[in-house]
Amino acid sequence: MPLVKSPKRLYLVPVLSKALDILELLRDGREALSLEAIHRTTRISKTTAYRVLRTFVHRGYVARGSDGLYRVLSKQNKLLFGFAAQSADMPFSMAVTQSLQEAAQAAGVELMVLDNAYDEATAIRNAEEFVSAKVDLVIEFQIEQKIAPVIADKIAGAGIPMIAIEIPHPRAIFFGVDNYRMGYDVGELLGKRAVQNWKGEADWILGLDIPEAGQIVQSRITGAFEGIKAVMPDVPVEYFVRIDGRGKRDSSRKAVYEFLKRHPKSAHILIAAANDTSALGALDAARELGREKQVMIAGHDAIPEALQELRKAKSVLIATTAHHTQNYGGEVLRLALAILDGDTVPPYNYVEHELITRKSLPPASRRNNAVT
Repeated sequence: MPLVKSPKRLYLVPVLSKALDILELLRDGREALSLEAIHRTTRISKTTAYRVLRTFVHRGYVARGSDGLYRVLSKQNKLLFGFAAQSADMPFSMAVTQSLQEAAQAAGVELMVLDNAYDEATAIRNAEEFVSAKVDLVIEFQIEQKIAPVIADKIAGAGIPMIAIEIPHPRAIFFGVDNYRMGYDVGELLGKRAVQNWKGEADWILGLDIPEAGQIVQSRITGAFEGIKAVMPDVPVEYFVRIDGRGKRDSSRKAVYEFLKRHPKSAHILIAAANDTSALGALDAARELGREKQVMIAGHDAIPEALQELRKAKSVLIATTAHHTQNYGGEVLRLALAILDGDTVPPYNYVEHELITRKSLPPASRRNNAVT
């Protein structure tokens, strides 16, 4: 008895077939089409058709006009985003860069990365380079508040939308942390530890600040001071001192070293740092002078070295905050694509933060997600 061959099995991807139906419809037609027209012709649900079209738009296969109509582009080009990183020497900046690179690759977006090198002249040159490259969108991450209007004007003058990370820029969508609330949480913990370990005594409360970053970032220290005052309301206002650490380890070490040298008899000093890099600099100074037991320090960012220090049972670095940088890339890319698609985007977009102490430390094997 002859064998009867069974039909060949077709290994098809249904959603891909629908996507190709839409692309072929747009390619073969002479006019741009609305979502409604595409739905009626293909009988593909509006939800699926919309998501397919959004994908084609951000991958450069389809354009969506101001009238809301879709048309195929004659040449398919990837979207090009410019990202100006704060500094390749700063752990948190490196973490943000990695997160954005991973998200851009997953989304099929080309990412042009330039290093601002913690320098205002470099940041301005990088903005000009993005304009020359005709990028579709700029993601700006630089520390100098005073040049934010200069950079913003150059980018806006070229008609390029911009997202500003951590430091607000005129005309840009902001993405970053709630600096005041984050600082308050750290300050409140410092105050409680002073009550617990020093019976509420404090000779000085130091805020390692970054003045050039502007008032938004400076509100970390403002929040920290308010958090301490909420727990220790009787501490005189003159005990609260801001010191410029520039957010850098060596600058912070030198500043705290000089302060401790000027106050050799002070035995209870709380230090709230604008970031972990500054916090580690303060710790370096205290260790160099043999005065670790006279300070308690807290920072922000949950960078690897700070987490490693926090794990030490007798370390005077008592806390940091995590901003979950591994999510930055995906969230910023979603904002960017929404902006380019003409969607309404909130002017301020805040990320969640988490207070990290020795007791709440994540497992050492878990991937670190540093920010700020």
